[in-house]
Amino acid sequence: MLPHHLKSLGRDWTTPWEDLQRCCWNRHISSCMRWPGHYSRAPYPYFSSRHFSLNWRPACLFESRTQFQYLNWRPEHLSQTSLIHLSSYSMNSEGDEPSSKRRKHQGTIERHWEYLYNHNKENTKILGDKNVNPKCEDSENKFDFSVISYNILSQDLLEDNSHLYRHCRRPLLHWSFRFPNILREIKHFDADVLCLQEVQEDHYGTEIRPSLESLGYHCEYKMRTGRKPDGCAVCFKHSKFSLLSVNPVEFYRPDIPLLDRDNVGLVLLLQPKIPCAASPAICIANTHLLYNPRRGDIKLTQLAMLLAEISSVAHQKDGSFCPIVMCGDFNSVPGSPLYSFIKEGKLNYEGLAIGKVSGQEQSSRGQRILSIPIWPPNLGISQNCVYEVQQVPKVEKTDDNLTQTQLEETEVIVTPEKLSSNLQHHFSLSSVYSHYFPDTGIPEVTTCHSRSALTVDYIFYSADKEEAAQESGAAVGLVGGLKLLARLSLLTEQDLWTVNGLPNEHSSSDHLPLLAKFRLEL
Repeated sequence: MLPHHLKSLGRDWTTPWEDLQRCCWNRHISSCMRWPGHYSRAPYPYFSSRHFSLNWRPACLFESRTQFQYLNWRPEHLSQTSLIHLSSYSMNSEGDEPSSKRRKHQGTIERHWEYLYNHNKENTKILGDKNVNPKCEDSENKFDFSVISYNILSQDLLEDNSHLYRHCRRPLLHWSFRFPNILREIKHFDADVLCLQEVQEDHYGTEIRPSLESLGYHCEYKMRTGRKPDGCAVCFKHSKFSLLSVNPVEFYRPDIPLLDRDNVGLVLLLQPKIPCAASPAICIANTHLLYNPRRGDIKLTQLAMLLAEISSVAHQKDGSFCPIVMCGDFNSVPGSPLYSFIKEGKLNYEGLAIGKVSGQEQSSRGQRILSIPIWPPNLGISQNCVYEVQQVPKVEKTDDNLTQTQLEETEVIVTPEKLSSNLQHHFSLSSVYSHYFPDTGIPEVTTCHSRSALTVDYIFYSADKEEAAQESGAAVGLVGGLKLLARLSLLTEQDLWTVNGLPNEHSSSDHLPLLAKFRLEL
C-alpha cells in the first residue's frame, strides 16, 4: 500500500528515492507456488527498482505488518537468473487485483542461456546468442538441433476467458498486436523445431503457416476435434530435417464415455540431414492435454494414448527406440503423479484421487478415486502404454465355440492385466528444466495470468546413456540418445509481475516459450 502523499499523485507520480525504496520494501510479498511433494523456502522480498545496490539493507524492512521470518537473509542471496529492465512505472486503481499485481510496469525481462555442459560453452552455437564462437557445425559424429515448445494463446480462447486478463491493457490483447510479437520471438530464437499449442485454425491458414514457411519451415497441423477452434502444430526447418511420417492423435473416442474431450497430439518422425553420415531418425511429439484439474483420469488416459503412438512411431526394426523429444502443455505441475509418471516410467495409482493427478486442484473437489483400470479394454492400449495386439484364441475349424476349459484359461490370463493399478512406459525421459532455482528454491513458472502462475509446459527428451544412468526411469534401448547442451532460463512469478504478468507489451501469450538445444552423438 502506498503512502497517502503518493496516492494523490495519480498515475504519473514522482517521489524522492528514499520513499520509493520504502514502498518497494513494504510492498506485498506474494506467496510462492509450492509443487506437491517438494519443500519450498519462504518467499523473499522482490526488488523492482532499476537502480539500487543489492548490498543496501533498509532499516524499515521489519516495519511491515507482515514480519519476515528469516532474520539472517541477505539481499545478495537473490538468484541472478534474469536481468530486469523497467522503462517506466505506472499505477492502477483497480480494486479486483491482489496488491502484488496492482503496480504495472512496462519493460522487458532478459532470459539468458543456461549451459548444461561447461566445456561446450565456447564451441556451441546457441541460437539467439550472437556473441558465441560459431565453430560448432553438424559433422560426421554429431548433430545439433534446437526445439521450442510454446503455447501461443488462441485468440478465441483469450476472448472466451477474458477474466484471466483483467490486468492487461486491451490493445495488447488484440491479435493484430499479438501475432507480430509472437512471430518476432520465433524469428529471434531461430529454433530448428517448433512445437506450438493453441494454434487457431483460421490464423494458422492465413498468417501463421505462410509466415513460418517464408522463414524456411515445413509445417504440420492437427486441429482439435469437435467445435474447438485451435490445435497443435509442429514445424521444422527444411535445411535440418526431412519428413518421414506424420501421425496425428485424437484423444476423443465416441465409443468410450471417458474420452469425451477434444484434445489432440501430433507425432512426427524426422530424419536429420547430415552429409556423409548415417543417423537415426528423431521422434518429435507435441500435445495439449485436458485442462480440467478434477479429471485426472482423462489426463492419464490421454497421456497413455500419446505414449502408445510415440512407441509405435519411434520403434526401430531391432527393437530399440530412436531419440524422442516430447513437448507440450501437459496441464500438470512438477511433482504431480502425472509428471512423475513421465519421468520415472511407472505409476501405481491405487487409491489416487482423480483431482490429485495433475497437482492443480487444491480444493476438496474431484476426490473420487481412480478406477482400476482407468480406461476400458476396448481402447486397445495396455497398462504399458503400447498398442495391444488382439489375441484371438486358436481353435479348430470344426469347433463352433470355445470349451469351458479354454474360457477359464483365458480369464486367468486377462484378469490380472485388467485389475492392475500399475502404469508403465518404456522410455527414459528427462525434463529440460529443473523447475526450481537452485540458490533460492523458488519455483520457475511457464504461465502467468490473473488467476495463477504455474509450470505446466515441458520439454521431455530421451537422455543419452550418461544422463539416463542418473535417472530412475525404466530401462530402454535407444539408438544413440540426446545430450542437453543448453536451455533458455525461465522466470519466477515475481519476475513476471514486474512487467505486469502475461501477456504484456513484449510477450504476447500467457505462456513463456521453452527453448532447448540438443546434441545427437552419432
